[in-house]
Formats: sequence, C-alpha cells, structure tokens
Amino acid sequence: MSASVTPTSPSTVPWWKEPTKDQWYAYIAAWLGWTLDAFDFTIFLLIMVPIAKEFDVPITAVAIVFTLTLWLRLVGATAAGWMADRMGRKTPLMISILWYSICNFIAGFSPSFYFLLFFRALLGIGMGAEWPAGAALAMETWPARSRGFMSGILQGSWGLGFALSALAYGLLFEHIGWRGLLWIGILPALVVVWIRFYVKEPEVWVENKRLQAEKKAEVKTPLFTIFTRKHIYNTLTGCLWMGAAFCVYYSIWALFSTYLQKELNWTPGMVATPLFWANIVVFAGSGLWGAVADKWGRRPAIIVPCVIAVFVTPLYLWTTDPLWIVFGFILQGVFGGSIYGQNPSYLSERFPTEVRATASGFVYHQGAIWGGLVAPVISYFAIEQKMGFAMPMMVSTIVFLLIVILAVALGPETKGKILTADLETLKAAEAP
Repeated sequence: MSASVTPTSPSTVPWWKEPTKDQWYAYIAAWLGWTLDAFDFTIFLLIMVPIAKEFDVPITAVAIVFTLTLWLRLVGATAAGWMADRMGRKTPLMISILWYSICNFIAGFSPSFYFLLFFRALLGIGMGAEWPAGAALAMETWPARSRGFMSGILQGSWGLGFALSALAYGLLFEHIGWRGLLWIGILPALVVVWIRFYVKEPEVWVENKRLQAEKKAEVKTPLFTIFTRKHIYNTLTGCLWMGAAFCVYYSIWALFSTYLQKELNWTPGMVATPLFWANIVVFAGSGLWGAVADKWGRRPAIIVPCVIAVFVTPLYLWTTDPLWIVFGFILQGVFGGSIYGQNPSYLSERFPTEVRATASGFVYHQGAIWGGLVAPVISYFAIEQKMGFAMPMMVSTIVFLLIVILAVALGPETKGKILTADLETLKAAEAP
C-alpha cells in the first residue's frame, strides 16, 4: 500500500490553489516557527560588541557563546527528529518554539557573562529542534509540483527573521539596549497556541506510522538506520554538503556586523542597512532559486548560485568604500545567501518517511558543529593575528562555497519525487 502527497499527473489548477486549507496551515506553522527562530538567533550577532563591553570580555569570548548555541542545535535536532518520527511533527515543533522563546527572554536578564552563555547556549537546543519537525511537516504536506519553490520560501524566511532583527537593532537598540532586544524574543511563543488548534499531522506520516504498527516494523532507532548500507552514502554526502554550507553562511554573516562596528566604526543605522536589505534579498533569492529547482532540479539550484557567489564575495570584502560594501553584500544575498532554499525539500526527498525528520535534522544540524567554529577561528585571525576581519571572511567564504559545489554534485537528484508512506527501510532490510 502506498500513500502519496500529490498525484503525478500534470494539473491545470494554479499551483497556489492546489494545496488544501490544512496543507496551507501546516506550511504556515513551519514558516512562522523558522522565521521567528531566525529573529531570536540572529539578534545576538548584532549585539556582540555591546555585550563584550558590558561584561568586559573579548569579542572572541562572545563568539564562543554563538558557537555553543550552534553546537547544541545538533542535540535539539536529533531529539526532535526522533520525536517527530515516532510521535508526530506537531508536538516537537511546539516545544521547540516555546524553548527558544523562553531562553532568549531569560538571557535578557543576565547578571553575568556566564549566565548569558548558559541560556543562549540552551537556546540552541530549541533552535535545532524546530527545523526537523517544521521541515518534515511542511514538505510532507506540500504538493510535489511546487515543493522546490515553497522550500525556498520556507528556508529563505530565515532572511526575513534576520531582516527583522536588523530592523529592530537599527530602530530600537539606542532606546532599549541589547537586553530589550533579547526580551522581544518571547513573542514567538504565541504561535504555539495557533499551531495547537489549527495544524494537523501530515497524512503521509499518519499512514506510515499505521503501516509500521500493522507490520510490526517500527523504526525505533532512526539515527542508526541512516548509517546502514542503503543510506550511508546519502547521509555522508549530505553531511559534507551541510557542513560546508553552514561554514559559508557564518563566513558571510556571523561577524559582518562586528567588522563594520569594530573596524569601520559604522553606526547602528549604517550597520542595519546592508543587513536588512541583504536578508530581504535572501528571501526573494531563495524563492527565485526554488523556482529554478522545480524546473532544472535541486542540484543546479544550489550549484549555480554557489559559483556566482565565489566572484561576488570580493566585491564587499576587498574594499572599505561604504557604497561597494552595501551593494556587494546585498548582491551576495541573491547568491551566497540563497543557496539554502532547497535544504527542506532536498533533505526531505533524500530519505524515507519513517526516518525523514531524524535524518534531515541530523544531517542539517551536524553542519552547525562546523559552522560554529567559523566565528572563533575568524576572530582569532582577525584580532590575535592582526589580519582584520575582511581577509579571513573572504577566504573562508570562497573555500567552503567550492566544497558545497563538490558535495552537491556527488548527491542524488530528487526533483519531482513523490513522498509516500511506504516502509522503505523495511524493504531494504528484506532485500537479499
């Protein structure tokens, strides 16, 4: 027996009318969770300098807070992935949103640097937990015809969250300080109420869970399953792709505002300008490359912007001219900032339903371990080795873009794949 998300036959219905009300609700829930997650996380990147001043610690120490937050994402993602595959997609999504909202709020009351470190690090667990549950919920529910485009909109919403944090920083920092910006982070908790009453579990997951119980073939250890012979190549190439992609992202974004504040002495309003508009462009660019993914395939939609981003990177890091910095950084949003749009669709399509949330959560967030090293390493070369921030950021961005290209080229093409309730891991185990 097989259950699928959509029929394979072409439809004359406009793509936005194809999803049902329940499908839209599920997608909106994942979209809100990810956008607000981005706000709560990225606001910290904009207030690292004032935090370092208040607690009298070096920027490198504050960068370690950021690193620990990223590392704990893997803990949250693995736990939430297991919960989502065993219990459903909704519950871990709601828990994750409450978790990161409350941690960010508490961090705003920090009496010491170590208190701040503790609660911002804990925020990483909730942050990591949101993605596998939300991505599985959205991608399993959404029709295959426009899944690539809507994956781009979903993942690109991180840019909207970042843009909101940049806007809040530019408009509110001088009035409410870094603590007030963290307190705002409690607001996403309100979304949980809406999810609880309006969002349903994906039919594909419900049917798959029924089949597991009926055939007494429940996958109790999905994390180990993705390292079995059937899945290990897919898992390892996915890990290389995600590890390099995280390093690209944080080479571009993690210390850019610190660079502008510390070396170029830009004001909060000046810093907010390229960050805000570049992230708006990330959202648009992710949708653009998502449309490309539905037409050309998932791999071209990632590889092509990576190639262009290699040549865009020096435009804003090989100069101190404000106009070139703003122009180049915003342009980077279309390319290097938009290579992540297929993360939800491509990862969801690479793994079967019974391990999908665990697999996508682990593969995606193990990348955070490597990405978390970027800020301290760049800070070390910039400050301790007196190289400045621009050169280490440029070298790191370009090198990891090239690795992303290689890793994606080694992976499968999954465009148009229908997500089914079939017990694919059981089939693999029964194969001679």
